[in-house]
Amino acid sequence: MDEAYYRTMLFDFYGELLTDKQREYFDLHYNEDLSLSEIAESEGISRQGVWDIIRRAEAGLRRFESRTGLVRRFADQRRIAERMESKLEELSARLSGEDKALAEDIRLELQELRHGI
Repeated sequence: MDEAYYRTMLFDFYGELLTDKQREYFDLHYNEDLSLSEIAESEGISRQGVWDIIRRAEAGLRRFESRTGLVRRFADQRRIAERMESKLEELSARLSGEDKALAEDIRLELQELRHGI
């Protein structure tokens, strides 16, 4: 997974564990795409101050992930579900009648599960 997506996943999983300022600045910079200067100006602090808070926030998010592995497990489960869905689609193409309908029902439920993950 690319770095921007990984940061977003870290924030989604662990963002509530950050301080209010860390959460706000991280969100503004990475999700709202505001520059450090823009955040600093609106908050009345230095650009370096904003960067320090964001850097500490990211370090905290990565530390949470290294301890729990929730993002990694989520990504692994999603990849497995995608492969299963693909294999069921192949199987469904080879079947007919009730067997095909059953395979298609399972594939659709797996797809629903994957989108809920």
